[in-house]
Amino acid sequence: MIPFENSWPYDIVMGDIYVQQCPYCHASNVLLPLKPKELVLIREGKKKLLVFPCCNTSMTVIDNDSDYLLSSHPVRN
Repeated sequence: MIPFENSWPYDIVMGDIYVQQCPYCHASNVLLPLKPKELVLIREGKKKLLVFPCCNTSMTVIDNDSDYLLSSHPVRN
C-alpha cells in the first residue's frame, strides 16, 4: 500500500487534467501534460514521468485512482 504522503489530488475538467496546487512550487490551477487515456495506462501498471510545467520539477506517477495521483516518493510534508 502506498502511503498518503505519496498521493496528490487531481481534477479532470473538459478532458484536461489539473491540480489545484503544485506540490513543489505551490502554483495554483496547474494544467498537467497528461491526458485521461494515459491515466488508464498508468492504472494498468505503466509508470509515467510527469513534469510540472510551472516549475519543471518531475515526479514519477506509479498509480492513480479517480481522485489521486500516486507518486514513487513523498509529495506532502
